Amino acid sequence: MGWRQFGAVAIVAVLAGSGTAIAQPALPIPFDAERGVFSFADQIERSLPAVVRVTTLNRASTAGARPREIAGGSGVIIDAGAGIVITNQHVVDGGNTFRVDLTDGRSFDAELLGADDATDVAVLRISAQGLSQVEIADSDRLRTGDLVFAVGHPLGLDQTLTMGVVSGLGRSGIGDAIEDYIQTDAAVNSGNSGGPLLDSAGRLIGINTAILSGGGGGNDGLAFAVPSRILMVVVHQLREAGQVSRGRIGVTMGSLTAERARLLGTPIIRGAVIEDVAPGSAADRAGLRRNDVIVGMAGRTVESSGGVTSVVGLAQPGSSLDVRFLRDGIEQQTTVVVEETAPVAVQVAAAGDAGQAFGAGFRSMRSTDRPVDGVSSGVLITYVEPGSVAAASGLMAGDVVVRANTSDVTSADHLATEIRENPDGVQLMVIRGSERLPISLRPA
Repeated sequence: MGWRQFGAVAIVAVLAGSGTAIAQPALPIPFDAERGVFSFADQIERSLPAVVRVTTLNRASTAGARPREIAGGSGVIIDAGAGIVITNQHVVDGGNTFRVDLTDGRSFDAELLGADDATDVAVLRISAQGLSQVEIADSDRLRTGDLVFAVGHPLGLDQTLTMGVVSGLGRSGIGDAIEDYIQTDAAVNSGNSGGPLLDSAGRLIGINTAILSGGGGGNDGLAFAVPSRILMVVVHQLREAGQVSRGRIGVTMGSLTAERARLLGTPIIRGAVIEDVAPGSAADRAGLRRNDVIVGMAGRTVESSGGVTSVVGLAQPGSSLDVRFLRDGIEQQTTVVVEETAPVAVQVAAAGDAGQAFGAGFRSMRSTDRPVDGVSSGVLITYVEPGSVAAASGLMAGDVVVRANTSDVTSADHLATEIRENPDGVQLMVIRGSERLPISLRPA
């Protein structure tokens, strides 16, 4: 297969209004001269043997019974020598044993090295010879419009390849997680989860994770992949320690909208708005305040709250992040030192009557707060760190805690006391909108 000029001629552009034709460089695309067809087969085929089927099983409850299959998806080998396979956390969730099937017909039991719910990434290991591995590309170099290929085992089929383009970058708000997704219109369906998203050179740029569907769960042209930038940081930690050390700075974030920008007097409509700052937190020490708009962090442009979450959530505790932000429409800079998330630690700042526990921040309700379902007293949840115990329990920013165990809660200090005195966990009653919901907070 060789390269051939598109249409065998140079592309010609006409200057607007002049009628003058200007010859432009020809656009080469892969052409198989022997078969007379355009094709990316040579670029993609070398990666296909590294794409596997992943089956998750649960041990049988009775002696002699066979393990029961509870989930299935796809995966990709990134280290052939060590037998390292990556997939989604939701593919392996709840399983006791795992099986990896290769394209050459071989099947192997796999060991789960670790899984991270916040990024939906899991790492498996198999012991096998003669494996293939995929080449990994830098997802930060992607551009909207790049050609991409999704590979996996959708809908119970054998290995399947679909094609599309990068239709968006830095997508967030798909779930309660660390999100900075690649959006593509390549067809992705049930069973594609954990399979690779490849660029037109056949290199790994992400793993397919989620879809947005208008109904029925089918493909509607909106699929999302965890980018290799996030993927490889998480995989490294899971291989080394079996878990991810999560960073935090102690803020609640929201995405900037055109309406919010007008209210804040901000000249842009892209960024992350600080909704609240935990007293005594890293963000507080760095001088960040409520209504500041973060537009850049660690050298990356921030277009939404997900941009902040992904940078902070993957930063090593103790590392420093440069922050660019707007306050009253004027750009300023600061440096914030990332703290290690300590879900079970409770710290109460008496002056602000606020605290934090299990990855959630809270403060006493104030007279200026809008009553929730007619209740004007209680403890307001100000932020919930993605991947934390609080997030896993279903607690959300904006919830109002009115009861802890058997006690009515009226202040942050009271809630902190209840948590300290019950280190094994606390049962909360929270108000969310017009609902009252029981939530159990327990250490991981």
